[in-house]
Amino acid sequence: MKIHTINSKRGVVLGTIFLAATLTSCDKSWLEPKPLSFFAPENTFNDPAGLRATLVACERNMRIEWYGDAPPMVTEAIFSDIAVEGTTDKSGPAQNMNLQITPTAQLNSGDYNKIGWYWSEGYKGIKYANAAITRIDQPKYTSEQQKNEILGMAYFHRAARYYRLTHQFGDVPLILEEVSTPKLDYQSTKREVILQRMKKDLEQAEGWVPPVMDKGTVNKGSISHLLTKINLSLGLFDDAIKSASNVIDGGTHALMKTRFGVNQADATKNVIWDLHRPENKSIAANREGLMMVIDRLLLDGNADGGIQLMRNTVPFWHNNINTPNGNRGTIDTYAIEIDQVNKVGRGIGRVRPTWYSTHSVWDDKNDLRHAPGNWMRMQDLVYNNPALKGKDSFYGKNLQLRTDAGALLTIDTIRCWFDWPAYKLFIPDPERVQATGGHTDWYVFRLAETYLLRAEAYFWKGDLANAAKDLNEVRARAGAAPLAPSAINIGTILDERARELYFEEPRKTELTRIAYILAKTGKPAYNGKTYSLENFSDNNFFYDRVIEKSNFYNKGVVTRHGDEFKISPYHVLWPVPQNAIDGNSKGIINQNKGYAGFEKNIPPLTEVK
Repeated sequence: MKIHTINSKRGVVLGTIFLAATLTSCDKSWLEPKPLSFFAPENTFNDPAGLRATLVACERNMRIEWYGDAPPMVTEAIFSDIAVEGTTDKSGPAQNMNLQITPTAQLNSGDYNKIGWYWSEGYKGIKYANAAITRIDQPKYTSEQQKNEILGMAYFHRAARYYRLTHQFGDVPLILEEVSTPKLDYQSTKREVILQRMKKDLEQAEGWVPPVMDKGTVNKGSISHLLTKINLSLGLFDDAIKSASNVIDGGTHALMKTRFGVNQADATKNVIWDLHRPENKSIAANREGLMMVIDRLLLDGNADGGIQLMRNTVPFWHNNINTPNGNRGTIDTYAIEIDQVNKVGRGIGRVRPTWYSTHSVWDDKNDLRHAPGNWMRMQDLVYNNPALKGKDSFYGKNLQLRTDAGALLTIDTIRCWFDWPAYKLFIPDPERVQATGGHTDWYVFRLAETYLLRAEAYFWKGDLANAAKDLNEVRARAGAAPLAPSAINIGTILDERARELYFEEPRKTELTRIAYILAKTGKPAYNGKTYSLENFSDNNFFYDRVIEKSNFYNKGVVTRHGDEFKISPYHVLWPVPQNAIDGNSKGIINQNKGYAGFEKNIPPLTEVK
């Protein structure tokens, strides 16, 4: 892996400097301050490898979104129709958005939310990419193609960050060059202007970066996939069909429809299981992954603690669940007679799926993504507390939610009782005695989503036959019956995305993108409503969809700690962190409507300087 190689070289350089210092310790002249010219950009970026190192920083920055405890992707999920924040024993986690999501609130903490992470790390990614773009002519290359590959990859990383920022925060500052001196006069640029520039960059990059590159780095397919999202965002549906077709019909990538990789010979498994095994995601036989982030046990520079996916997304099944006889039924102790913690993971229910994503979205009993073995139901677990053995007849029997008389057997159905897609979320964890999710590569972009993006583009054009054809490619692989063209609308496309891309796609970002398209086009949504950009923060499809589908936000559910789940239309865009606005003392970064400071806004820039 290039990640490993570059990080290893960096370690050699640092070690050499340390060694040189120790060898000259008898001569006090080494204490005299001298410029660290070895690290000066004009020297560091004199060869392509040095410039490529800035893109390694982009790759690491991208990876963090899914890894560690309370990763940023949790925030994307809970601001959507598929999940809510399930922590119920304390205030702070984002549940009552009206109270907790403000520009001055804690916006970058696992105990609250990661909105601020997206702002700061988004601009870090842009900074790294801009360093490569600005200094692209500095090294000596073996060919023009070598130079263009690096430039194309840098364009991708910059565009990827701006795609996210413009659908999380709307109008944001556009920075297109390396910033080498303090700058305090940024100004917001109109969202569409930013996306138009990103489209231009990606169209160039599409012709420069080869289809096959090292796993974890940018390839042509990932560029075309991102370009498709940006084309959709701009309402350029023919362009979106073209860029998606470049991936689908390019010959490099294909949906995985037959068994492959580890467990291939296990007749109890299926291709859906194969697709999401850690060992299978980046192997040559898997042609579905377009953009990956790489995380392996003992890999130099890997994410701290692995993905910890089971901790964040699996229910708190090992606590607060009693047998019908009133005894504690489950326990997370390992190496016991019924060791469930290493079978399903030790979860804390931070990502609590909605009824929509666990039940009502599933429209076909033959769908492998919801089938026994791939999908885990609470009733599949058993009472495993060793203290029950010989004392409680329910030991070893399947869990049940209520007694025969109807009394609940858990004090917390929010956090402790829900179903989940084990085929995707189960990641073996050799580093912990209580498995929370170990090291695995993860899909950023996958061809299944490209099909769904092209289906969406066809839908916006009114070509329901082709929209159904693309959507049904994904359904057929999962064993689900095809949908008729007459059934296709933006709701059915979102449903398929929820089934296929749970905790892969940034759901809030994609809902906001679709809300923008409906507001831009004025096309009626399946709910019969039309929307406008003029009052986007007051009336939008994002809010209507979340309220329609979430059985938490639409029912006034209250946690046992006393926090009510609430969300408002203006949450279609997140607040720009106040410290970013305050630190920009010579300019104005606009705040979004619904948040304090909006009244100070000025018109955003409409041209790229």
